[in-house]
Amino acid sequence: MRVFVTGATGFIGTAVVQELLQAGHQVTGLARSDTAARLLEAAGAEVHRGDINDRDSLQRGVVAADGVIHLAFIHDFANFAASCEADRGAISALGAALEGSQRPLLITSGTSLVHNGDIATENDVPAASPRTIPRAASEELALSLAARGVRASIVRLPPTVHGEGDHGFVPALINIAREKGVAAFIGDGSNRWPAVHRFDAARVFRLALEKGAAGARYHAVAEEGIPTRDIAAMIGKGLQLPVESRPPEAAPDHFGWMARFFSLDVPASGKQTQEQLGWRPAHPTLMADLDRPVYFK
Repeated sequence: MRVFVTGATGFIGTAVVQELLQAGHQVTGLARSDTAARLLEAAGAEVHRGDINDRDSLQRGVVAADGVIHLAFIHDFANFAASCEADRGAISALGAALEGSQRPLLITSGTSLVHNGDIATENDVPAASPRTIPRAASEELALSLAARGVRASIVRLPPTVHGEGDHGFVPALINIAREKGVAAFIGDGSNRWPAVHRFDAARVFRLALEKGAAGARYHAVAEEGIPTRDIAAMIGKGLQLPVESRPPEAAPDHFGWMARFFSLDVPASGKQTQEQLGWRPAHPTLMADLDRPVYFK
């Protein structure tokens, strides 16, 4: 299969490209810079120059593709609504180019969109309207494409996708701990984060591309819910710092923009995805990764 991948040089995207190539697929990655183009060529993928804000470049990338995986996202949490709007624009452009073809389009979302008071499953819809949670509109748009002849489906990722090269939420917490001199959690630290290794997540994308159903939601979740106090404890161990609680009202001062995310209790299950796609997580857990020096260099 010829696969067009946006976000192909990112932390998760590089793993997805590797997974696809190893499975015998041909990959074309979207590249907005010379550096990104060189990375794709070195990995064995073809290069398509463009940007997710360039509708024409996206649609040209789709022309020769048998399927599309949309991973690119502008991680600007200070302008999150604008980032989500750019995501919807990219999905709209990709969907328009695929309309009527029954070719697969995978878009990326997050399990934390679902707040149901229990363990979120693939059957659950976002807890609030797109007006309240802007990224929920991307899911809504993607699923609407199924009625337009696109085999569109969603892969939801947990708050932490970990592994060597991680530059997401856990490294942000490590940096905060270094700065503050303490590895902290919020309240009693019983709120939970699901997790997955990036190479396990990459396999979900590949399997969903190959045999996913139109309108389906898949959860790339290996661990349903790790208490945040356990994450803080491993950070404290890795940095040789004390581990302490911070009351919820003091969390914004201590954690800054991370307070909102580190306070979430968003356990999620990937059992249906395992059953439907034949996926089995095989790589290290988050705790095992945090027990290695690579996270604390």
